[in-house]
Amino acid sequence: MSERNTCCFTGHRPKGLPFGYNEDDEMCVRLKNILKKEIETLIVRHNVNHFITGMALGTDLICAEIIIKLRNKYPDITLESAVPCITQTAKWSASQRKRYFRIAEKCDKKTIIQYDYDNYCMLKRNKYMVDSSQIVLAVFNGSPSGTANTIHYARQTGKSVIIVNPETLSVTGAFR
Repeated sequence: MSERNTCCFTGHRPKGLPFGYNEDDEMCVRLKNILKKEIETLIVRHNVNHFITGMALGTDLICAEIIIKLRNKYPDITLESAVPCITQTAKWSASQRKRYFRIAEKCDKKTIIQYDYDNYCMLKRNKYMVDSSQIVLAVFNGSPSGTANTIHYARQTGKSVIIVNPETLSVTGAFR
């Protein structure tokens, strides 16, 4: 049997995306289509069957929803939530929390990095996701951010990194 691979997602939260919270925006719809295509390529050509989302607003939840929808076509794929702390959604709106918990209940595995929030829980979550993956699929515009740090760490540890720029919709990088 051939080796199975894992991919984690990293990317900007809504404030770092050109469409903000408006996922009906044409740019967001196009980004989602590109992400879906990249994910399907990973599944079909590179034997990726496990995906990890950090469950943050923006990229993480968008990618998780793509995986959930793709299960109809690829029933063997699994989704893991890597939650930095149990209070991750404490300051979110009711509709954001509803979306989060709808996704969380559809995850095959739930990993909670730590109980309480501190200044390092997001970094620990990102490190866990990269360490558990062979591939990182990032939505990244080049700005200094947690996403930039995660990509840097992934490259340092020899992981394949695929970047989708949310402003130009260009895709760079590939699975090695």
